[in-house]
Amino acid sequence: MVEENKIKRVVSMTGAYVFRNYTVKDIQDLKGLNQLTQTLPFSPHEAGAAEVAGIDMINTRYDFFHPENAINIRNSASKTFMSFVIPLLSVPTKDDVMRHSFRAMELGADGVIFQGSLDNIEMLAKAGVPVQGHIGLVPRKSTWTGGLKAVGKTVEEAKNLYIEMKSLEDAGAWAVECEVIPSKIMTELSKRTSLITVSIGSGGSGDVQFLFAEDILGDTEGPFPRHSKQYSNLYKIRQKIQKMRVDAFKEYIKEVKTKKFPSSEFEVDIKNEIIDQFRNEIDKI
Repeated sequence: MVEENKIKRVVSMTGAYVFRNYTVKDIQDLKGLNQLTQTLPFSPHEAGAAEVAGIDMINTRYDFFHPENAINIRNSASKTFMSFVIPLLSVPTKDDVMRHSFRAMELGADGVIFQGSLDNIEMLAKAGVPVQGHIGLVPRKSTWTGGLKAVGKTVEEAKNLYIEMKSLEDAGAWAVECEVIPSKIMTELSKRTSLITVSIGSGGSGDVQFLFAEDILGDTEGPFPRHSKQYSNLYKIRQKIQKMRVDAFKEYIKEVKTKKFPSSEFEVDIKNEIIDQFRNEIDKI
């Protein structure tokens, strides 16, 4: 649960007073001192549970045309530092990037996550929007790195990761997601940058440890990513609940067909003289 004594009152970019567990500066000040936790929930229920549990940071996917889910997730974890993920293909121009990023901040984001060009990241940073980049395995750009596999297993790949990271730093990003990078390379990268490093599948040396909520909760059929760990099995529970629904409906159908339902205990009874009087009355009509 978010500790009330650590909640800070801040002013959002819209000028509204809000309460948060961390500010950007708080997280920057913790670099190298205390590893934080982060997740990406897919529903308001997951977001609310994450906040109650004490998850430090939350990401949410942001659909410009249907922002309701992002808004509901923001409201369900109203005190947790939250970044909105800007969908890459929906922002082909600089105007799109700026407009939708500002809209995300207006809806309650504390920052944005953007996988686009350095020019756009620099533009956002100069506009005062906290922006996080992404290196390593970037799934939507995985054709450039040979598919869904680890990045940084050769000297050349590792050097390119360092160059990318420093370029993000120079562009004004404040954080970088580092996905499926060898843990020893991640250690070297993290201590050579002022960026907040967010590790997903890259070992324990990042400043923030990130897993998707559905992986933590075991809430898909699988297979799960190799780097993830399941702390529950909600998918199996949901399948069990669905079977219970089907079984209940089948039993209901069976009892109706065999006249077992409704039995007398589920009926409203009246005295015999009332029904006799009723019959006499309607027979006269």
